[in-house]
Amino acid sequence: MSRLSTRAPAKINLTLHVLGRRPDDGYHVLESLVAFAGVADTLALDPGGDLSLAVSGPTAGPAGPLDDNLVLRAARHLAASVPGLKTGAFHLDKCLPVAAGIGGGSSDAAAGLRLLAEANALPLDHPAVVAAARATGADVPVCLDPRARMMRGAGESLGPPLGLAPLPALLVNPAVPVATSPVFKALGLAVGQRLHGADHPPVAEGLSADEILGVIAPARNDLEPPALTVAPIIGEALTLLRAQAGCRLARMSGSGATVFALFGDDGQAEAAARVLRAARPGWWVEPTRLA
Repeated sequence: MSRLSTRAPAKINLTLHVLGRRPDDGYHVLESLVAFAGVADTLALDPGGDLSLAVSGPTAGPAGPLDDNLVLRAARHLAASVPGLKTGAFHLDKCLPVAAGIGGGSSDAAAGLRLLAEANALPLDHPAVVAAARATGADVPVCLDPRARMMRGAGESLGPPLGLAPLPALLVNPAVPVATSPVFKALGLAVGQRLHGADHPPVAEGLSADEILGVIAPARNDLEPPALTVAPIIGEALTLLRAQAGCRLARMSGSGATVFALFGDDGQAEAAARVLRAARPGWWVEPTRLA
C-alpha cells in the first residue's frame, strides 16, 4: 500500500464554559463550541512494518520525546483492541506550536487514527477507533472528524457537525508554552464543585458568520482568567488583537496561550497579521479561517 497522508488542523475553542468537577472521577465538565483552522500539522503513514514515528518541521523540537508522542499512544491503544492491526511508519511535519491550547498533539493523534483506520478499512466510528481516541486524550475524539461542533463533558460527548460559515481569523501564540494542569489548578474548583455562570447559548446548524458572532459574543472562556495568572503575556496578546482594525471578537483558545481574533474578512485578518508580526517578531502569528 502506498503512503497515506492527512492534515491535523488546529482546534480552536470559540467558547469554553467550565460547569464544574465531577464527583466520581474529578474531571472538569466542559461545554465548548469547537472549530478547526486552516493551519495544520501534516501526518503521513507508510503502511506495513513496525510502528514508528519521525518528526520534522519548525516546531519538532518542542514536541517532546518521540516514544511519548500522542500519535504513537493512539496507535498502541488501537492495536491493543484490533488483533492484527496493520501499522507502519508515521512521518509528522510539525508546524503548530506545542502546549498552546489549540489541540496540536490531540489533532496529530486523531490524524494517526484516521490513517490507521484507512489502512485497515475501519470506519471512523468503529468502536475500537473511538475507544482509542478517548483513551489517548480528552480532545482526541473531537479531532477525529475535524468539523465545527459542540463538545461536552470531559470531551466524550460530541454534538453533530454544525456546518457553520467559515470565520476569517487570526491566531496568535506569544511563544510561551502553557501546560493545562496549572491553569485548571488556578481555576481552583474542588471535586464535586459547580461553577455558576450564564448557560452556554444554543448553537444552531448552518449559521452565517454574523450569526455565529451574535451567538458566541456573550459566551466566554472560563479558563482565560486563571490562564492570565499563569501566563500574563496572554493579556498582552489579547490587547494587541483587540486594537486591530476590523477585530470583532478576541478570546483565548483552550487553556492558552494561543488567542484568536475574528474579523469581517480575510483582508482584515491578513493586515492584522502584518502588524502583529512587525510588533512581535518572535510570536507565532497565522491568519486563517475557522470552520
